[in-house]
Amino acid sequence: MPNDKVLEQKKAQVAEIAQKLEQASAGIFVDYRGLTVEQDTKLRNELRQAGVEYKVVKNTLVKFAAEQQGLSELDPFLSGPTSMALSYTDPVAPAKVLSKFAKENEVFEIKTGFVDGKVIGLDEIKALADLPSREVLVAKALGGLNAPISGFANVLNANLRGLAIVLNAIAEQKSA
Repeated sequence: MPNDKVLEQKKAQVAEIAQKLEQASAGIFVDYRGLTVEQDTKLRNELRQAGVEYKVVKNTLVKFAAEQQGLSELDPFLSGPTSMALSYTDPVAPAKVLSKFAKENEVFEIKTGFVDGKVIGLDEIKALADLPSREVLVAKALGGLNAPISGFANVLNANLRGLAIVLNAIAEQKSA
């Protein structure tokens, strides 16, 4: 049995992890075994640039924190070396970076993840990774909203152009 000081430290760590799991819009758990220091550094840099927090975690602490947050479905996946990648703003970012990295490095294994409090499997993570970026989706949505307005403006302009041509033709006829 751990002494009181160690127990309090572990409780604080569980509370911190639980808070991060609650605040995160998405998270992915991976097995990092077999990565070289160079590969790990490259991965950490890519995740940092994408705004993703990446941390090696203890499985037992994550199990307690996940249970507190209603993510007890993560338990079967929390064995062996585990890292956690969390995004607080873009739920697609960790999936994109980690899936790309997993394709480049065969030893790197994605275990599971969650999005908005729902545990997802490998297929859903791959589907998230294949989504276009947020900016592209916003541009497509705005383009879709803009298309009918542009079409309506073109129709109105065509009618005005037609009227101007007819009036010009009548004016030329009268002057001749």
